[in-house]
Amino acid sequence: MQSTLTVIGIDVGGSRKGFHAVALSAGAYAGQLAKSDVQELAHWCRSVIGAQLIAIDAPCRWSGDGRARPCERELNAVGIRCFASPTRTAAVSHPTNYYGWMLQGEALYRQLEASHPLLSGLPPAGRPPSAPACFETFPHAITWQLRGGNAAARQKRPQRRALLEQAGIDTAPLTSIDWIDAALCALTAHHLASGRPCRAFGEPASGLIVVPELQHSIG
Repeated sequence: MQSTLTVIGIDVGGSRKGFHAVALSAGAYAGQLAKSDVQELAHWCRSVIGAQLIAIDAPCRWSGDGRARPCERELNAVGIRCFASPTRTAAVSHPTNYYGWMLQGEALYRQLEASHPLLSGLPPAGRPPSAPACFETFPHAITWQLRGGNAAARQKRPQRRALLEQAGIDTAPLTSIDWIDAALCALTAHHLASGRPCRAFGEPASGLIVVPELQHSIG
């Protein structure tokens, strides 16, 4: 029953690019939205779509000491290259607003907090989360997990599109890598909503990164 629920994946960009969101219902493409206003996007997630799970490609926590968060260190330890989040002070004070997209992500998590609080841990194996939630995910790590450790940055568009098509998702409306990444995040939310095996890197205090469980290696 849970696999019929609607889920959303969101690719987060800076203030100019904004947010790209893709919804899946019962694992099938159900709609998409591009917005620069975080309040409008959060309203769409809550009221228009009514999603149970929202997967977001942006850090859910800042570094506490300027080093990579535990989830980021764990990803790198298994061969999944992951960017290190800065402290919030470093993000805000950066002279070129390099981390502006992370601040956009922070604003999104805050907007969703009342209706979709941040996931604090994975449910027991085979069971979906019992309440609406949002969580952090990472398209490169999703691709790595679903392709058995074979994820190439130079091939990210065809590799990620192929994963969506293999899952039966209509990719015709996904005309940019932003839409593809948003849909890949939504696919991870669908996996979690369906009770499929997922893995959480890190720990709740510094933020979890949730991805599908590693699949068998493919060429």
